Amino acid sequence: MNIIRSTLRKTRRNSQRGLTLVEMMVVLVILGLLTTIVVINVLPAADQADMQKARADISTLEVALDQYRLDMKTYPTMAQGLQALVSVPDGANRAQSYRPGGYIRKLPLDPWGNPYVYQIPGENGQIDIFSYGADGREGGEGNNADIGNWQ
Repeated sequence: MNIIRSTLRKTRRNSQRGLTLVEMMVVLVILGLLTTIVVINVLPAADQADMQKARADISTLEVALDQYRLDMKTYPTMAQGLQALVSVPDGANRAQSYRPGGYIRKLPLDPWGNPYVYQIPGENGQIDIFSYGADGREGGEGNNADIGNWQ
């Protein structure tokens, strides 16, 4: 009976002593590996999401510009820019035809915080709407590549 009590006391003491340094290091290594795997898989998805958002914004702006052209019989000038989709531009020839409330509520910024670029006449079509990508400069590859309505 004394042997059983002695064994129970040792078991209780051993179970209360906590984690060893080796056990803590193993846990930290496992957490580090899991974090690395998540970062490697999530960051490219975030970059792809930014590029998809830019494409969606450009598509929305292109549709709004086409609707503007149907009402006003011409695209906004370079001076009027994309702001013409939000409010009646100064000096508009057919201001009475402008859609009440505008064609979009507000101009979006690209996913990297820069305004979209509008060109008329465009180099790739009648109009060009594009973002310079993550680096905000013309050209580039991957996440820094230009994204436009001609792609």
